[in-house]
Amino acid sequence: MKTFKSLIEDVLPNINEVFPWDLDEKINNSDDVLLIDITEPGEYATVHIKDSINVPRGVLEASCDWGYEDTVPALVEARDKEVIVICRSGNRSALAVFTMQLMGYTNVHSLKTGLRGWFDYELALYNEFEQEVDEDDADAYFSKGPAAEQMEPDS
Repeated sequence: MKTFKSLIEDVLPNINEVFPWDLDEKINNSDDVLLIDITEPGEYATVHIKDSINVPRGVLEASCDWGYEDTVPALVEARDKEVIVICRSGNRSALAVFTMQLMGYTNVHSLKTGLRGWFDYELALYNEFEQEVDEDDADAYFSKGPAAEQMEPDS
């Protein structure tokens, strides 16, 4: 049986990742990088990287293809463009990048360490109103963990 963690471990050798400081440099030196944030809408409203497009992981495949209600034209047309996929920790984005490669994306990368690493590197995050998120609010968001009932029971 595969676990979430083992699925991530399986795909990591087959994808490209970019560190937050390298992404910051790319953003500052190029207008030609597409940022796709695959977090859920509520997560995206709380914290995201400026100019990223929210495409929740649950609709990613349909968003990458023509003919669906979830189609995102900028994403469909980016198969040969540099695309950086972003999530909270870099795990969901790793799976998303692997899937996008299967769908023909040739220059797609996962943000290693995700938004958490971006925040730890002291780079700005924004909320749903495109206002910079206060450091304490971002820290509170990233400090959340699983509830007791979400942990594996003792054997």
